[in-house]
Amino acid sequence: MIRRILILIFGCSLCVFAQSKHPFTFEDMMQLKRIGEPMVSPDGKWVGFSAVDVNLDENTRKPHLWIVPVNGGEARRLTPATGAGEDRIRFSPDGKHVMFESSRDGGASQIWVQDFDSVGGTLAGEARKVTSISTEASGGIWSPDGKSILFVSSVYPDCKDDACNKQHDEEQAKSKVKAKIFTQLMFRHWNHYFEGKYSHLFVVSSDGGVARDLTPGAHDVPPFSLGGQDQYQFSPDGQEVAFTSNIDEVQATSTNDDIFLVPVAGGTPKKIITNPGSDGTPMYSPDGKYIAYRSQLRGGYESDRFRLMLYERATGKISDLTPTFDRWVDAMAWAPDSKTIYFTAENEGEAPIYSIHVTDPKAWPQELVAGFNDSPIPTPDGKMLLFDRMSIAAPNEIYSAPLMFPQCRIAVPPNAYSIPDCLLSKAEAVTNLNGPVLSQVQMQSLENFWFTGAAKEKVQGFVVKPPNFEANKKYPVKFLIHGGPEGAWGDDWSYRWNPELFAASGYVVIMINFHGSTGYGQKFIDAINGDWGGAPFHDLMLGLDYAEKTYPFVDKDRECALGASYGGYAINWIEGHTARFKCLVSHDGMFNAESAYGATEELWFNEWEFKGTPWTNREMYRKWSPHLSATNFKTPILVVHGQLDYRLDVSEGFQLFTTVQRLKIPSKMLYFPDEGHWVLKPQNSRLWYQTVNEWVDQWTKTGK
Repeated sequence: MIRRILILIFGCSLCVFAQSKHPFTFEDMMQLKRIGEPMVSPDGKWVGFSAVDVNLDENTRKPHLWIVPVNGGEARRLTPATGAGEDRIRFSPDGKHVMFESSRDGGASQIWVQDFDSVGGTLAGEARKVTSISTEASGGIWSPDGKSILFVSSVYPDCKDDACNKQHDEEQAKSKVKAKIFTQLMFRHWNHYFEGKYSHLFVVSSDGGVARDLTPGAHDVPPFSLGGQDQYQFSPDGQEVAFTSNIDEVQATSTNDDIFLVPVAGGTPKKIITNPGSDGTPMYSPDGKYIAYRSQLRGGYESDRFRLMLYERATGKISDLTPTFDRWVDAMAWAPDSKTIYFTAENEGEAPIYSIHVTDPKAWPQELVAGFNDSPIPTPDGKMLLFDRMSIAAPNEIYSAPLMFPQCRIAVPPNAYSIPDCLLSKAEAVTNLNGPVLSQVQMQSLENFWFTGAAKEKVQGFVVKPPNFEANKKYPVKFLIHGGPEGAWGDDWSYRWNPELFAASGYVVIMINFHGSTGYGQKFIDAINGDWGGAPFHDLMLGLDYAEKTYPFVDKDRECALGASYGGYAINWIEGHTARFKCLVSHDGMFNAESAYGATEELWFNEWEFKGTPWTNREMYRKWSPHLSATNFKTPILVVHGQLDYRLDVSEGFQLFTTVQRLKIPSKMLYFPDEGHWVLKPQNSRLWYQTVNEWVDQWTKTGK
């Protein structure tokens, strides 16, 4: 009897505790700090990082520098919370200085250096500006001796000095004529038009002075990227730089990034890779013997498997370290002894950290740390690994894990992508910047399920329940479809499509990793090529069928499907192929496959996915084009598109909206004149969530 009373009291206290927390709100999300990659000081005592503060009223996002002891403790700001902000901290090799990017003097972004006191973990003296280049400076890294800094700036290839670049920019700004003349493809990319500039690598003394262009010419160094690790690095002796560039004549049809070497003293770059696919992220081993890099073997395919490759500098020999490891190698780092490489690889909704011994040709990657991780970096003594970690319930924080730890058995079975927990190093939080906000919020865990999808293959799905969940109630559903299409849902965080925020207003969120999703092997990824509305559509429907049958709290009569990019395409396809949903939300989706080809910039994507061009394989484009099923459209739909989206031109959204309006289907369009493929401005993001959630509520809660 006493035990029963204690259980009731304890259970009731948990109820009160849960109810004291509120459902996640957009304002909560904007209070969270967006933490950048960790950087360890040379003495192994400190971790430096940046954290972005969002000011919703000012509609701004500003990064500032922070520091925390490697073993954990109080994280402190290194730079003031006011001002223009600072980003990308890098410790000098001797640990006496830090470098960062900032536009703090009111001008363009430049490289700054300031003294660092390692005893107290503080900055000393005044920061000094190292670069004063009119075309801005970013991506700075130290030379091994600390005497030089390598950075990136976009310049006109015919200019020999900064005065020439400045003159060109001023002439363009003052000109009354804003017309452009194009002589090649890739005349616009992502969210901007080509203005005649190319990114180049420059080297400058760490004391300042005139910067020297190491990579002149009409090619981008490094190539355009949406994130990830640096595509360039000094050699350990400081005599050369390895970098990534694509020198193919037609950039719009090529993914052929290659790795080059150039002497720091200057000279003609030497290409060391001849693979037709993408090769990048060159990293010298600390002893200087090797360059590790990531490689895709198939040219023209952005979603081929990323392999971990090794280039032996003395002989030029190239080795594939992961020939049978059927996952994508992502962020990576060398161990200090040059014998091991640590890397992350997405696997079934997580991104564990793996290690591999570079000198053993038969080595299989060993899983070290579970979870969804990124940016691994070992401490200088090689005893600890620092990294970012996120989950569906929390954004990035910095974690650590020991590299010397007991294991419960000696060997790992071949082809094991996940291993027993007792074999894994236990991660501990180093920072907790977002703890105060998250401690007040009801966050839900991610639950996964498996079902039989297309081709009788196993497919994974996920469920997020609403706050204050009651198992005996029926809840409306938000059915989220990811983009890519070679992407995936998992136990990770997103500010743009946040499952917790979607669930917070009383919804069950369901997500399916259909054929084409990453983290399940390359064959599973390749299955979507030329089959956009085939197996993926069947997976989505079968996964939702399974969830409806398995979870009694799912109200199958109140479901709305939402998607962006390929997810937007899938919504448009769903519009013409099923009437099971009460409403749809299509964000930046392809509507007319033929017109989308003519308006996009990265033609290699469409040519690979649809196996040719609209004039060489028109049947494929028409087979999977949602606009040809318009006579079947019935479901109310919200269309979202940005004017600056050059991956999927805004005309795709206009065509869809025009079609559903003429068919008199209940519809609405949210148009952003100042956004591209992603909605990034804080106040635009707020409007996006408000409009999307109100649309779903209208059709699943009020029934109007």
